[in-house]
Amino acid sequence: MIFRPDYVNRIMKFVDTPFAKILSGVRRSGKSTILKMIVEKLHERGVSDEYILNYSLDSLQYEDMTASMLYNEIKRKLLIKKKTYLFLDEIQEIKDWEKVVNSLMIEFDVDLYITGSNSHMLSSEISTYLTGRYIQFRVFPLSFKEYLTFRNVGSLNNKEEFARYLRFGGFPATHTQEYSVDEVYTIVRDIYNSTIFTDIVKRNQIRKVDQLERIIKFVFDNIGNTFSAASISNYLKSQKRTIDNETVYNYLSKLESAFILHRCSRFDLQGKELLKTQEKFYACDPAMKYSVMGYTPDSVAAMLENVVFLELLRREYEVSIGQLINGEIDFVAVKQDKKIYAQVTEKIERKETQEREYARLLNIKDNHPKYVLRTDEFADGSYNGIKTMHIADFLLSDEY
Repeated sequence: MIFRPDYVNRIMKFVDTPFAKILSGVRRSGKSTILKMIVEKLHERGVSDEYILNYSLDSLQYEDMTASMLYNEIKRKLLIKKKTYLFLDEIQEIKDWEKVVNSLMIEFDVDLYITGSNSHMLSSEISTYLTGRYIQFRVFPLSFKEYLTFRNVGSLNNKEEFARYLRFGGFPATHTQEYSVDEVYTIVRDIYNSTIFTDIVKRNQIRKVDQLERIIKFVFDNIGNTFSAASISNYLKSQKRTIDNETVYNYLSKLESAFILHRCSRFDLQGKELLKTQEKFYACDPAMKYSVMGYTPDSVAAMLENVVFLELLRREYEVSIGQLINGEIDFVAVKQDKKIYAQVTEKIERKETQEREYARLLNIKDNHPKYVLRTDEFADGSYNGIKTMHIADFLLSDEY
C-alpha cells in the first residue's frame, strides 16, 4: 500500500470535526485504500480498533440490505458514550443512505468517512439531509507525482516516465507490479465495464446499451475537440442510429456522474460569461480511453490536454476553455484569488505555430501566470513573460 499524502493530509485536518467526510471518484481510483490509510493514521493517534467500524457496502454480504437494516446494524455496534470512527465504503449501494448518515450524526457520537463512485450521491437529497455538515474530497487516479512514487524511479527519468504514464494511465491497480501495456488495458477495460454496466446501465435501467457505447466512443475519439449533443446525434444518424439531443445529454450526464467523463465548458474572456454550447469532455484517465479505443500515436496531443486538465482538477481549480475573438486558450484555471492560463501542445516545429500558441496568451492583458506546455525540446523557458515548460515539469511543479 503506497501512501497518498495529498489526500490523507487534507482529510486528516477534519478528523473529529462535526462533518461527514465524503470521498467520491471513479471506481478503482483508490478511495477504499485511502480509507485504510486514514485508519492507520487514527491508530498512530492512539485510537484502537474497538472504536473503528468498517463496512464495504459493495460486498455481496450487503446486497439486500436496506437503509433501516444498515442503521440498526451500525447502531447495535456503536459504543455508548464513546466516539466511534465509522467508515462506509461505496455507500451509494444502499438506497436512502443519506437518511442513515443523517440519523447517525444526530443521535450518536460518530466521526464519519464515506466513499462513493457516483456524483449523484451529492444530489438534492444529501443537500437536504446533510446541509452544511459534509465535506467532499474528489479522488482521482494517480497524478504523475504519485505515479513516480508507485514506480519508485529517480527524477532523472521524468521525461521518459511521463511518456509511459501518458500511455499506461494512473489507476493504482495497474502499477502495483510490472504489467505489459496489454495487461494494463485489460485491467482498465474491466474497470470500464463494471462502471458502465453497474453504475450506469443497471442503475438507470438503460436498454439501448449499444447506443450508450457509441456515444462513449464518439467522445473518446473527440477528446480535446469542442462538440455539441447535435454533433453526436448527427454522427449516430449517419450510422443509421436515431437519437435525439435530449437523450444524448442524458447519457453524457450519466457518464459524468460515474466519473468516466469530465466536462469542460467554454468561458468568454471578453464578455466574462460561461458559454453553454460547444463544450469539451475529457476522460477520467488516459488508459480508460486507450482500453476502449486502442492506442495510436496520433492521439497523444489530445491526451496531453487530458492529463493537464486532470492535474488542474486535482489541485482544486475550476477549469474552463478560454474563448477569444480569434481563437481559444486551452485552459483557464481559477482557485479563489489564483488564476492561470495554459496552452498545451505536443511540439512546436514552425515559427507560425509558435506565434499562434503564444499570441493568444499575449492577447490577455492581465498579470496572471501564463504557460505554454509542450513535450519537445526548447531553448528558452520564457517568451515575452509567458513561461514555457515541459508538461512533465508542470505536473510536478509546486508553483501554481
